[in-house]
Amino acid sequence: MNNHTRGDTFLLWGFTSFPALQHLLFVVVFLSHVTIIAANVLIMVAIKLSHNLHTPMYFFLCGLSFSETCTTMVIIPRMLADLLSGTKVISLPECATQMFFFFGLSSNNCFILTAMSYDRYIAIHNPLHYPIRMTRKVCFQQMLASFAVGIMVSLTIVCIVFNVSFCDSKTIQHFFCDISPVVLLACDYTFFHEMVIFVLSVLVLVGSFILIMVSYVFIVSVVVKMPSAKGRSKAFSTCSSHLTVVSIHYGFACSVYLKPKNSASFREDMLMAVIYTVLTPLLNPIVYSLRNREMQTALRKVMSRANRLITLNLNKRNPNL
Repeated sequence: MNNHTRGDTFLLWGFTSFPALQHLLFVVVFLSHVTIIAANVLIMVAIKLSHNLHTPMYFFLCGLSFSETCTTMVIIPRMLADLLSGTKVISLPECATQMFFFFGLSSNNCFILTAMSYDRYIAIHNPLHYPIRMTRKVCFQQMLASFAVGIMVSLTIVCIVFNVSFCDSKTIQHFFCDISPVVLLACDYTFFHEMVIFVLSVLVLVGSFILIMVSYVFIVSVVVKMPSAKGRSKAFSTCSSHLTVVSIHYGFACSVYLKPKNSASFREDMLMAVIYTVLTPLLNPIVYSLRNREMQTALRKVMSRANRLITLNLNKRNPNL
């Protein structure tokens, strides 16, 4: 494999250190990617077609599914191509674009999860005023704000990273243009740059997580005061899926982006990044489909309708069957 790159290109070293595993990784990642897309599309279609799911909670879930699908599309197709490629070269503009969209969409996911926790708090704390407080307009504004803040944070990070000078080595010890392996190649990356990026990462991850936890503190304080055990159980069950997804999302994200970095830890970081970019988007739709009865019912209806349409089309093509 040719390891030489031009001045405006990088080499994504990625899984080159594991040549015997690349074809197996391709199959596993490809199947996971197809499953992620299919599961999230099913969730979005189910929410769209089921009128009883036209509520703020499922509006945010639909937005989260769309955002996570886009996030994986930024990373996984390129990963799959590189697993079968002999060059693994990425241009500087492509690298910056990948980093911009990945961190913009990932930040958007964090803020959508925050909006979902606020939605659950309003629904449990003041159910009578819930339709007034969480209108379609308010939900759309929260979704738009999540996207806008995510894009601004990502744009700031990309401008900092790609305004530094890069040294002779252009080999990125990762399978995509992540912050730490890219800035490791910079010649004039200063403590100031590092602190700005760290503060922005903390703002997105820790800031949104604190807001989520504050919402759940208020939710618990309301639920424990409910006189009915059935009411408490129902209230907690409406939050269980969201809380599970939050635990998975923030657990892996913080382990990747908030711990100290050094060149010796990049293999471990790369493994955690695979889990974060492949496993987490795969688990989220599974959690919402397995732990949510309304979603299960909606998905069964969608599958039943799809089966009827397929059967009808087959009967039209083969009337003698």
